[in-house]
Amino acid sequence: MSTFETLFAAASAAREKAHAPYSRFHVGAALLDENGVVHAGCNIENAAYPEGWCAETTAIGHMIMGGGRAIRMAVVVAPRIDFERTPGGQFCTPCGGCRQRLAEFAAADVPVYACDPEGRNALFLMQDLLPAGFSLETDR
Repeated sequence: MSTFETLFAAASAAREKAHAPYSRFHVGAALLDENGVVHAGCNIENAAYPEGWCAETTAIGHMIMGGGRAIRMAVVVAPRIDFERTPGGQFCTPCGGCRQRLAEFAAADVPVYACDPEGRNALFLMQDLLPAGFSLETDR
């Protein structure tokens, strides 16, 4: 199985565990750390909306608790978002807050895949998702 397939499977499994009773928009994310370990997370909503947290945030928390400190690849699985101007919908990329959270642990050239549940995907580099994000000049 390729690295993408492994991360897609982990993000999809995490998505199945999402707690999204308000939006019904289930999201899963999986990260590959510098040690080759996969960390997954799902979105968890809260009645005090928007005080829940995103799948990427949960996955980052698991990575840190697991001893990882650098993201080498990320995969996010969510339904496509339908807009009138994009028949068939567009891929759901990380929100602004999660882009900054990912950038805290990912170099500019880290691949981030936005996927639908069927596995269709769009590839972005971290620098394209957050071109002017805050950053510590650290070796990742």
